[in-house]
Amino acid sequence: MSPSETTDAGDRAYDGRGEVAVAEPGELTELLGAPHPIVVEKVHGTLTEQDLDLLERSPFCTVSTSDAAGNCDASPRGGTPGFTHVLDARTLALPDLPGNRRSDSFRNVLQNPHVGLLYLIPGVMDVLRINGRARVLRDAPFFDALAEDGGARPRLALLVEIDEIFRHCPASLHRSGVWRPDTWQHAPGRRATGPR
Repeated sequence: MSPSETTDAGDRAYDGRGEVAVAEPGELTELLGAPHPIVVEKVHGTLTEQDLDLLERSPFCTVSTSDAAGNCDASPRGGTPGFTHVLDARTLALPDLPGNRRSDSFRNVLQNPHVGLLYLIPGVMDVLRINGRARVLRDAPFFDALAEDGGARPRLALLVEIDEIFRHCPASLHRSGVWRPDTWQHAPGRRATGPR
């Protein structure tokens, strides 16, 4: 959008004047400080019992992908708790359940295999992050196990080979109040408005 274009709300487009951008990773450390060693050490490469428990109870995750040019997409995925199939301590399979058929994630993975998964359980402050490399499968011996509640086998699945896993700090869930019912409907929001 050019500065002369307007948004649907009729506001003038943001023009970037007055920005002070971060240009290199060293600036981030200078501004935010170094992460505590415990935070660094909790990154691991194979699923632990705690990770498996969270996957077994999670009905929802987001799948983040990007195409060959780096254009990003984050897509929600959901099913009955435990819809993600654990093949081994370093391999997961996510069934393609009926949806809008855009297949953005699959199209991206065909160009760039790197994926990020973020798992949530409603009401629980644990967040599981998994980064890895994926491929799109149209069949495999485990496809029968991916069927939801005795339903049809999925036509496709996303197979993820895990590179790293970590439990994320729950601070963002606390701040957002995402699991507090009083924030779910008609909560007052804050719209940032700039010069008109």
